[in-house]
Amino acid sequence: MYGVLITFLVDKGVYQWSAAEMGWLIGIPVLTGALMRTPMGIITDRYGGRIVFPALMLLAALPMYLTSYADSFVGFLAAGLGFGLSGAGFAVGVSYVPLWFKRDRQGTALGAFGIGNMGAAVTSVLAPIALAWLTNGETDLEGWRTLPKLYALALVVTAVLFFVIAPTKLTEGAPKQTLGQRLAPLKNTRVWRFGLYYFFAFGGFVGLAVWLIPYYVNVYSISLITAGLIAAIFSLPAALIRVFGGWASDRWGARTIMYVALIAGLVCLVLLFVPRMEIYLPGENVAASHAGTVTAVAADKIVVGNDTYKLRPAAEVRGLHNDSGERLLVFPIVSSWEDPIVQVGDQVEKGQILARGFSHIYFQANMWIFTGLIFLVGIMMGMGTAAVFKHVADYFPTNVGVVGGTVGVLGALGGFFMPIIFGYLLSITKIWTTTWMFLALVALLCLVWMHLVIRGMEREPTAASTRQTKETADDSHHATEA
Repeated sequence: MYGVLITFLVDKGVYQWSAAEMGWLIGIPVLTGALMRTPMGIITDRYGGRIVFPALMLLAALPMYLTSYADSFVGFLAAGLGFGLSGAGFAVGVSYVPLWFKRDRQGTALGAFGIGNMGAAVTSVLAPIALAWLTNGETDLEGWRTLPKLYALALVVTAVLFFVIAPTKLTEGAPKQTLGQRLAPLKNTRVWRFGLYYFFAFGGFVGLAVWLIPYYVNVYSISLITAGLIAAIFSLPAALIRVFGGWASDRWGARTIMYVALIAGLVCLVLLFVPRMEIYLPGENVAASHAGTVTAVAADKIVVGNDTYKLRPAAEVRGLHNDSGERLLVFPIVSSWEDPIVQVGDQVEKGQILARGFSHIYFQANMWIFTGLIFLVGIMMGMGTAAVFKHVADYFPTNVGVVGGTVGVLGALGGFFMPIIFGYLLSITKIWTTTWMFLALVALLCLVWMHLVIRGMEREPTAASTRQTKETADDSHHATEA
């Protein structure tokens, strides 16, 4: 909601916030949810999702309602911290959902649960339309204050329905565990590695779900409503694909799916590096091959004595990209021209420069090609999130709440920090595509760490087999001596 609302308020001049301040406000609701995921996972293991989930939604509904009264940066910051508590709900579901399914079906079940992320897509589509309606076609901008109240109402209604419908089931043996026993798995490095994967997959999803709307508005100069509709092309499939990602993790293993998600995601992110741009560079100059007097100077030629030097006119070349916004350009357009620097009557020496050369590079970064790549990035992130929690359920079946909560914390912190990092990178470089450079760096780090660990695991059985063979040979030698 903040991704849409904050962009709307700044775009309409209601508040004058910088890109970095927008990043803070858009990301801040995720912070509370991130910090509360581990406690909520522990509490859910102890008391069950039927009690914890509705209580969480009701607690989040109050600050959501109070958002409608915010009127300053600090006010919006405090409100976001409050209703961000709802983000801890994922830790509740990760502990509650697997209890109903056998191990070979838990990936699919968690993937189905993850479809809840499509709420981000629904908001990116409907919230701009709702804002246009609530503000009476943007003639009464104070009408935005009704939007948080509608979200608060939705939380209350959902909490009541969940409590009435959902059955009760607790993690086996969890009520008997001490706090120390519940937290013991956190000493395992594997937990933090899974957390890094989730930092990229889920944190990237959350960060982009809120950042893409201002990105489209500013980079492609489209309306907020259109930006929301297009941003849904990223967030909706990313949420829906989690079912397939969970099923695929059950079928082929979470490790394989993580490889696919990270490699394909990295390739798409690298392709997004190049921004929409125009670059002017020095080109090849035109020099006199003989000394003489300049007798004619035109846009397309220079005459020196008996020599005629052909030029590429600047106006003709520059016209190539004037209508480029109306055409689908996949690759950059490179053009060059020469501007005369001599006049009729000038005496020139052999080798003297007659015309300066210039080169021009234009890259459109076409919005629909960009959107197609973003669609693929969302698909990979959705599959990655499902694979991560298949890992959690496989390796920590009796501590899914606390481990899933901790992994969720790191992912949610990614969702919190990424819009802020995106904002600062934009403020420093003035280049919007630094967003994709940062995400590609995180994906590469995940891929390298995962591959090194897997290679190490593959070497361990070989080393163990070698040791066993040597021990057997030694035993045989000793037996022979005896």
